[in-house]
Amino acid sequence: MTLKLTVVDQSPVQGLPSDISPVAVTVDLARACDRLGYHRYWLAEHHNSVNFAGPCPEILIGHIASQTERIRVGSGGVMLTHYSPYKVAEQFSMLETLYPDRIDLGIGRAPGGDALASHALAYPAQPGLEDYAEQAWLLQHLLHGSLPEDHPYQSLQVMPGQPAIPQTWMLGSSGGSAGLAGQVGMKMCLALFISPEPAPPSVMAEYKQAWHDAGHAGKPEASIAVAALCADSREEAEYLAAPAVYWKVKAFRQGIREVVKSPDEALRLKAQLSPSDQAFFDAVLNSMVLGSAAECADQISKVADQYQSDEVGIVTVTHDYGHRLRSYERLAEALIR
Repeated sequence: MTLKLTVVDQSPVQGLPSDISPVAVTVDLARACDRLGYHRYWLAEHHNSVNFAGPCPEILIGHIASQTERIRVGSGGVMLTHYSPYKVAEQFSMLETLYPDRIDLGIGRAPGGDALASHALAYPAQPGLEDYAEQAWLLQHLLHGSLPEDHPYQSLQVMPGQPAIPQTWMLGSSGGSAGLAGQVGMKMCLALFISPEPAPPSVMAEYKQAWHDAGHAGKPEASIAVAALCADSREEAEYLAAPAVYWKVKAFRQGIREVVKSPDEALRLKAQLSPSDQAFFDAVLNSMVLGSAAECADQISKVADQYQSDEVGIVTVTHDYGHRLRSYERLAEALIR
């Protein structure tokens, strides 16, 4: 199976000199991955974060699309619970108008930040997740001009003139999101990098069944996203991955968000963790795609086959940008033909 590779860029705040912006690094990486033959470049959304510098992917998408030539550029994803579906439809229709056949609109239900950020984004209303399914349905129908005749927004115009419809994707890590993606007729990306115990391959079948049950035309399309780091050897890859893994331990197990440490510092601090947190560290590390170019290519091909997907998103976070760039270069050399 020939695989298409996507970069899922969280715009991490790495061990950079203070005068270098993480956003400048994101743009540089996008240009490099455009040259390397990656199929898509997706920008994540995070708020009130010391670790990730991408609060507004819709703005970065336009800039990166203007700085690249052929790669598709999109959101991975817009956290729709914070926003008006109508406004999101307008933004991405404009992007698709400016960069035809190159824009992806990926959405998700996660807050992308802490409770304070969610409250501020919703102000003066109250934040909540209960309307996400309706928001996704409305967004899809607004983009396609397919609202029912009796819907109060049926006469709304998203963009004048020729319709400009981006590809729409729903990002999720569970069967719930997969079923909803199928119901509303969006493509689906299953995130396998969030938890060391990812959703099973059966989620893909749930998505496709929901698509067919809803009576959508065309073919349901799904991809997966994994955490990966490619180096000269498995040992070096594990060493370079230690900062991202330690960050997950602190964030997910202790609720503490810290800047990404150096590999040496992360491994030193790992030894001070409780036995259960050290076990979680090892579980996260073992859930990642790590090794040489050949080893990573083999692992990615196997997981893609397991989930019956011909598109794989790659999430790579390191302390040093040079190691991150080289990892993407190695994967391209091994998998992009």
